[in-house]
Amino acid sequence: MLVTSDINRAPNTPFRLIVTGGGTGGHTYPALTAIRALRERLAGEGRALEVLWIGTAEGLEARVAPAEGIPFTTVATGKIRRSSNPLKLLGPANVKDMARVPLGVAQARSKIAEFAPDVVLATGGYVAVPAGLAARLCRRPLVLHEQTVRLGLANRKLAGAATRIAVSSESTLELLPSQVRAAAVVTGNPVRPEILNGNADKAVTALGLSGFDRGLPTLYVTGGAQGAQQINTLVARALPWLLERANVIHQCGPGHVEQLASLTVQLPRQAQARYYRTGYIGGELPDVLALADVVVSRSGAGTLAELTALGKAAVFLPLASSAGDEQTHNAQHLEEAGAAVTLTGEVSADRLRQALGPLLTDPIRRADMEEAARAHGRPDAAQRLVDVLLDATRSAP
Repeated sequence: MLVTSDINRAPNTPFRLIVTGGGTGGHTYPALTAIRALRERLAGEGRALEVLWIGTAEGLEARVAPAEGIPFTTVATGKIRRSSNPLKLLGPANVKDMARVPLGVAQARSKIAEFAPDVVLATGGYVAVPAGLAARLCRRPLVLHEQTVRLGLANRKLAGAATRIAVSSESTLELLPSQVRAAAVVTGNPVRPEILNGNADKAVTALGLSGFDRGLPTLYVTGGAQGAQQINTLVARALPWLLERANVIHQCGPGHVEQLASLTVQLPRQAQARYYRTGYIGGELPDVLALADVVVSRSGAGTLAELTALGKAAVFLPLASSAGDEQTHNAQHLEEAGAAVTLTGEVSADRLRQALGPLLTDPIRRADMEEAARAHGRPDAAQRLVDVLLDATRSAP
């Protein structure tokens, strides 16, 4: 049964939003940031926000949504396994999973009809497909948000059903099929407000960085929450050279702390004092980023959004196994604009030194990259996405 109630509710009624997407932080956290921004916007107008999140039981969203007090539900879905060989796309696992999609659409259609949202926001991940298709069947506005330069697989499947397609980069527009390009708008990738308000001195105090030489640049190295063996190995090999030119904060992952413990034993005492190794950076991250002059990291969409919003010089080592090689595309997009350096293929410690040398020793070179990065940053992305969500409800048939 199609939902036919008036989607433009009275001003004093709650605004109802369904969010679908997740699996990873790249899909989950932009949605969460948008929810918070929309709630704040509506509160300023005297309206409440009611949210239902449709996700998977195994995805990050299953923990994030309840922790935020957001009702959470699941639908059947199937993960499409990518392959350059078309025959492998018809493998038993893919066929079995694709057969689950119609069931998921039926389940999502029932939930959408019952909740009667003003708009549905899909942020990617395979769970977004059945819910996005159900939104179309229920005649509810569907807004897609794409975090990467190229549309992910789920958003490609849903593009034709979308009321609006919010993208993170101008470069994405020319990559869209011509028939959906008119629905696209550049918003950027939402960044948590706290990331933009860090304090460098707080990082020094919180992490006990009293041995840091504030006359030298600070390098922040991270491989994500679990660390990255490739990045850790390169830093280990280049560390004496790095510490002659910079302070180093190395977030190596909880499983790598002891492995790296012997790095500093043979270093001069002053150099040891300029190296801080930790398994995980939590609530201190905004302050660490405020202190950092240069960042070495993977190039996930969330990381790029944060670093460009802050205008940070960066050297990226894309994760080669990322879906659709999206990390490489993300990083190269910035490198072409002079906003980062990208190292792909077989990366040696020497290549890392060559990439970092100009950024650590030449303040003008670093400032030029910071300016280029800032030109690609959209610190107001969450507010732009809120604008798109509200506009989609006003333009709904």
